[in-house]
Amino acid sequence: MLSGICALAGLLVVAVLVEIAYQVISGASLSTSRFGLGFLLDAQWQPNFGRFGATAMLYGTAVSSLVALALAAPLGVAIGLYLSLLAPRGVCAVVGPLVEMLAAIPSVILGLWGVIVLAPFLQRQEGWLHSALGFIPIFGSAQTTGLSLFTAGLILAIMVLPIVASLSRDLFLTVPRELREGAEALGATRWEVIRGVVLPTTVSGVAAASVLGLGRALGEAIAVAQVVGNLNLIHPSLFAPGATLASRIALDFQFTVSKLHTASLFYLAVVLLAINLLASLGAQAIAARFDVQRALAR
Repeated sequence: MLSGICALAGLLVVAVLVEIAYQVISGASLSTSRFGLGFLLDAQWQPNFGRFGATAMLYGTAVSSLVALALAAPLGVAIGLYLSLLAPRGVCAVVGPLVEMLAAIPSVILGLWGVIVLAPFLQRQEGWLHSALGFIPIFGSAQTTGLSLFTAGLILAIMVLPIVASLSRDLFLTVPRELREGAEALGATRWEVIRGVVLPTTVSGVAAASVLGLGRALGEAIAVAQVVGNLNLIHPSLFAPGATLASRIALDFQFTVSKLHTASLFYLAVVLLAINLLASLGAQAIAARFDVQRALAR
């Protein structure tokens, strides 16, 4: 009886996923038949003129997500190391749940905080940054609002951080105590144990956790739409406004001007669904490799 209920639940999840994929793909049929794969190579998005392309949104999605991962992954690993190996037990009992509570903050609240607090703060700090490093393309010229791909990346980093930190902490706790104590008995310091035993043992798992965090960043819509600037630009500057796949869908879907516009938004959803699927499969592949390595080590 119990096995049948579990199997039914698993089949229900598969059926829901298939139905979602079918509805998204069928909704995009008008756009896919009109533009084909050229949709991915066109940077224009002009609904009133019937021109639609995903290149600018793909660029914005990649840049904001990579900024988030570059910031959240090292910090998350550091938090995981501290909570699992360095912090006193009392501190772990307080800090651990607080880090995990970041994941419970609604994205719209984070986006609102980004508009009210983070974007004005960045706008005030951009002057000296651009005057000193403006000759580097990624810094570009100072903006007037603080809404940019970099701001979106910072918001996404806050959302990715608890995922990487929590998974990394759990991974570090799985390292056998015998390995750590053996290294310490040979004269290794605590940091040498971390660098030579803990991190090499869990590197694949940490990579999988980072990929899962990347998947979270790729699909975020509301918070990013509030702080990204909503402009279809491909610009080397991280401080220029932009748009992502998810933010474009969230902002345009209720204000479409034609059936082709709606279908093109569904096409963006198909692309986003495919990217997230690849990220999930990549995380599973890395995690499976980590399990195999652990089995061989034993």
